[in-house]
Amino acid sequence: MNLTSTLETLIRWSPLILKGFALNLLMSFLAVIFGTAAGAFLGIAQVTGRLRVRRAAGLFTELFRNAPTLVLLFFCMYLIPFEIKVGSAVIPLDGWVKAVFGLALSKMAYVSEIVRGGLNSIPSTQWEAAEALGFSRRDTLWRVIFPQCVKRMLPPWMNTYAVLIMSTPLAAVLGVQEALGMTRSAIASSGPDMLTPFYLFLLAIFFLYTYPISAWTTRLERRYDYQI
Repeated sequence: MNLTSTLETLIRWSPLILKGFALNLLMSFLAVIFGTAAGAFLGIAQVTGRLRVRRAAGLFTELFRNAPTLVLLFFCMYLIPFEIKVGSAVIPLDGWVKAVFGLALSKMAYVSEIVRGGLNSIPSTQWEAAEALGFSRRDTLWRVIFPQCVKRMLPPWMNTYAVLIMSTPLAAVLGVQEALGMTRSAIASSGPDMLTPFYLFLLAIFFLYTYPISAWTTRLERRYDYQI
């Protein structure tokens, strides 16, 4: 297959692949929202004054942090029902929705560690000074400690999101027609000669999206003089 024919084939299939990539982005956005919310809760629980809560949050974090993302995807795919009933309404749960939950569980644990590390990086004298001023532990956390460690948590959080978007093609194994799934369909229709061009095109899409995030993360690390 010559260069002209290869480019024509890529151009013809690129809208479909880009449409699949849009689903990758949607899954990553929803997963990072859910994962960040749950991870922040776990991270705060890991530094609470209650020993049992700390241990439970730590165990929960380690369980999902050391679980392979693909295993969590299969876990959610087969254990979450295909539809749920809310009164008389039936809400279908497509494969990509289940993939969002699987990805969120994986990143939740990493966000939990980011939050725990950020909170623990603040000197204990800050807690003591706030206590001396009459702040409750909750007020100290939200009004004194958390604002100081946000900038420390931002770079690793951005790295976590970059890893998350690169994990979304795993959903293709479960039959989700995202960018990788669309690329495989394009190769099946165009022939094996297009395998390398199509995968290079897919690689370029992910690179063009994730590289600015990586560069911005590095810039923030230098700006805040913070090393992950």
